Amino acid sequence: MKAKTGDRYADYATDGVKLYSSFLAKGFDVLSIAVSGENLKELKASYFLQLKGEQIATTVFDNKLLPLNDLYDGYIKSPAKFRQDYQTLLVFSKTLNDKLHENKIGEDERAFLIGCVLIALEDDNFSKTYATYANAKQLAGYLVITVRNAFENDKTSGKKLETLDARFSLIKTNATLSKNLEVLKELITDIKDNIQNFIKTHEYFDVLGQLYIEFLRYANADKGLGIVLTPPHITEFMAEVAEVNKDSVVYDNCTGTGGFLVSAMSIMIKDAKGDKEKEKSIKSSQIIGVEEQAKIFVLACTNMFIHQDGKSNIYYDSCFDPNVTADVKTKNPTVGLLNPPYKSNKKSDKDECEFILANLDCLQQGGRCVAIVPMSEVLATSGKIYEFKKQVLKLHTLEAVFSMPDELFFNSKVGVVSCIMVFTAKRPHPTNKEVYFGYYKDDGFVKRKTKGRIDLFGKFENEIKNQWIANYRNRKSVHGLSVLKNVTANDEWCAEAYMETDYSNLTIDDFAETIKQFALFKLGLNKDEK
Repeated sequence: MKAKTGDRYADYATDGVKLYSSFLAKGFDVLSIAVSGENLKELKASYFLQLKGEQIATTVFDNKLLPLNDLYDGYIKSPAKFRQDYQTLLVFSKTLNDKLHENKIGEDERAFLIGCVLIALEDDNFSKTYATYANAKQLAGYLVITVRNAFENDKTSGKKLETLDARFSLIKTNATLSKNLEVLKELITDIKDNIQNFIKTHEYFDVLGQLYIEFLRYANADKGLGIVLTPPHITEFMAEVAEVNKDSVVYDNCTGTGGFLVSAMSIMIKDAKGDKEKEKSIKSSQIIGVEEQAKIFVLACTNMFIHQDGKSNIYYDSCFDPNVTADVKTKNPTVGLLNPPYKSNKKSDKDECEFILANLDCLQQGGRCVAIVPMSEVLATSGKIYEFKKQVLKLHTLEAVFSMPDELFFNSKVGVVSCIMVFTAKRPHPTNKEVYFGYYKDDGFVKRKTKGRIDLFGKFENEIKNQWIANYRNRKSVHGLSVLKNVTANDEWCAEAYMETDYSNLTIDDFAETIKQFALFKLGLNKDEK
């Protein structure tokens, strides 16, 4: 039983353990247990987790006594501990990036190099013996052959292996890695201590993709390729919107580094509830991707390998190739997840909507496709995108459109305003169907100078995501958040076009802030870079 005031430490076990926790948390992560009850039947256990440096102890677990192993496992894999470890990883990534920059390792090579080291470290012999090498060239060669053998043993061959080989050679030919033994050894040890341990604790999180984003925050190397990596909280959100489960077959025809596939795999593995045969099936045959850019394809394969499998169905090709399309269809995908490459000014570039149609074409009837695209894809009422809107309604059902935060891709240094579209495949859009439009502009993330845009207070994970999903699934019209509307291709597909503004909530401060932002925009300034 808990005292209402929370300060009756001698009378209430929960008050007492929280008091002890508040002192210990100055130097440690603290898992405190309060037990009450006169006998086993009345026994009640309350658990509180307070991480080092935090002021609040949060309730965790159920109210029964748990084995120590379950307590420890629950602690290290808790959302709170993940946020703490993730922030530590981001801090390390900045240090690692600086070190790689100092040693003349290019931005587009860094994530690949880290992936190779992670794969090599999975080999017991390499992990135990790399530190004994006395020659940098030999150690670089040992690293490359270990990774190559890992892929070959996993039956990777042909065009895939040739492409991987071409990237592997960069490690052996890089002047620093092949000549500076201490730099190479220190790099491997840093990755082992800071990244491999994170992956082992927090499985099925797209670490490699996040490191790629972090490295590109310090360069503009990939803007010309249209690469905009989706933040992990959004890949997970989209997978949940698509209702991914252990029986889903997930297809991403714009795989990138594999972020959507990793998030989907995480949900599928959890839903398998320990069924090892099902887990094997998920990884070997229920994850499908296509990527046509060589260096990104290599990252995707490396990323999936790190997560123990899934790479066997990653195609190095164009998703518009008829042979690829035919082969993907034989695998009967039921869920499509994608973030199409953003179109440049080149006339030859495919439009984002073409990738969506290609994905929908491969899904089973009734399959769910969830795509994140620039807002321009839903606003057009003429031209090529308008024709896409007509075609998609003729062949498929538009279920929902979510307007996303304006600075969602802040960490990728891309300022595009985006939205998420949800479709049901191969069922023509009913004439009088109401589409759900969500005004999902606030995901609770905040910007920090050295960490980018982060869920600092856990608002998205603990509150906002659940609200977004619940409102969509229950098709709730909530003032200021969502609206239901019957639309055609002639209409704008976004919540802003149909939601009524509640002017009673506006203040003089809102007006002043808007004027200030407009003035900064006209001056070509960014408020976070002044």
